[in-house]
Amino acid sequence: MFGTMRCNRLSTFLASCLLPVALTLGGGQAQARVYDDVVDSGFVRIGVYRDFPPYSFMRDGEPAGIDVDLGEKIAEELGVEMRLHWMTPDETLDDDLRNNVWKGHYLDKDEDNPLAMKNVADVMMRVPYDRDYSYKRDELGLIINDLVVMMSPYHQERWQLAFDSEKLDSVRTLAKFQYHPIGVEVDSLPAFYLTSGLQGRMREMTHHYTNPRVAFAAMKQGEVSAVMGMRSEIDWLLSKDDTGRYRLAENGFPDMGKQAWDIGIAVGEADRDLGYSVEAVFDRMIRDGSMAELFGQYGVTYESPSLYMNTP
Repeated sequence: MFGTMRCNRLSTFLASCLLPVALTLGGGQAQARVYDDVVDSGFVRIGVYRDFPPYSFMRDGEPAGIDVDLGEKIAEELGVEMRLHWMTPDETLDDDLRNNVWKGHYLDKDEDNPLAMKNVADVMMRVPYDRDYSYKRDELGLIINDLVVMMSPYHQERWQLAFDSEKLDSVRTLAKFQYHPIGVEVDSLPAFYLTSGLQGRMREMTHHYTNPRVAFAAMKQGEVSAVMGMRSEIDWLLSKDDTGRYRLAENGFPDMGKQAWDIGIAVGEADRDLGYSVEAVFDRMIRDGSMAELFGQYGVTYESPSLYMNTP
């Protein structure tokens, strides 16, 4: 989820759990709206990624996806209209937080006032919720993302593999991909993992594609025997196939490091009240089952964030 693609950025985030990342703060930041401003304006800007099914995408000319639907729930709770702030992924998650939450992109200017930045999102969806990342510091000991609050986890994501049952009986170990081709998103963590694992013996069988949808299409065309990606994307792709030929694998990913992570939101540091309102909406949906129901509408398996494990 991300680099120039979202999965490459997710790889950057997961790597950042181990490696320090520096972020230079500059002037000219956008004016973040506080809770009262949002309510008084009659609308809330929900930041979602472009062309990123099943989370946020266009379907029959209309916005659709899990995060779009959750944005509607947030707007309904606030009694305002939802306006989507479509986000184009940058190089890192730090860049995305800067461009879409607290500063705005340097190319995104107000036509009437070229010196002013256009408005940023009030709520940014699909942000990895990780305490170490939230409080990571630069080489001077300063918190890097001090202008952003990452909060309100609403589900747990993980890596998943799907395979062609006419090519493979099952997948219980990755050793099979020394001999069978597998598709991954280019420059993603799965791509790095498969090309470096088993002393590089899977490298020649690892095929790279622009996103999991293209990789899945390649599996249907017989180019690869399996695809690895984020579970929600894999689930969504499987739900659109009615042949029963393509199935979820049962294997784990030894030595991969962080294999599951919580997903939440980001708001400006000065707008915690808005974040608390979102948190109340999501908490209610998680506890009453409507969050799982929403994910199920897109064929996605729902897993509660770790915060809710072993809690009533």
